[in-house]
Amino acid sequence: MALRPTIHRAQVEISDIDRNHYAMHTLTLARHPSETDERMMVRLLSFVLDASEQLGFGAGLSESDEPDLWEKDLTGAIQLSIDVGQPDAKLIRKASRRADRVKILAYGKGMEPWWNKTREELSGLANVTVLALTPEESAALATLAERNMSLHALVQNGQITLSSASKVVEITPLQRFPGGGD
Repeated sequence: MALRPTIHRAQVEISDIDRNHYAMHTLTLARHPSETDERMMVRLLSFVLDASEQLGFGAGLSESDEPDLWEKDLTGAIQLSIDVGQPDAKLIRKASRRADRVKILAYGKGMEPWWNKTREELSGLANVTVLALTPEESAALATLAERNMSLHALVQNGQITLSSASKVVEITPLQRFPGGGD
C-alpha cells in the first residue's frame, strides 16, 4: 500500500513591496512521504516569491515531468515553472522550452558541486533564473513547518522575512543565474 501525503495548510499574508503584491493566500501543501519539512517550506517560500492567483503547486515529487509550482494562462500555456532543490540541467532545459519563465530555488547539501556542474549547461537560456539559499536559511525555514500555519511574509529589496506567532526567519536568496553569485 502506498503511503499518502501529509496535508499542511498555510494562511500566508504576503506584503511584497518589490512586486507591489499584497494579499492573503490560503494554501494546501501535500507533503510527499519522502519530502522533508525543509523542502516543503522551500516550496512555500517559492510561492511567496512569485505569488499570484494563478500560481499553484504541481505534483512535484509524485510526477517527475511536473514542476513544483507553475502558473498557466487561460489557454493552459505555462507562463512560469518553478522547481526547488537541485534539478538536473536536462530538466531545466526542457522546462525552458515549455515555459515563458523558469525559476529554480536551489538549496541543500552538495549545492556547490551541483551549481559548478549545472551553470555551464544553462548558458544561452535567457528565460531561466536560479536563486540559492544557504543551508542555514533552508534549515531555519523548516522550523516554521506545522500542520496548520499562519505566516506573514514581507519581501523587500530581495530580502524575505517569514514570521509565525513565535518565530522569525530572515532569508536573502543569492541570484546565481543569470549573472552574479559564481
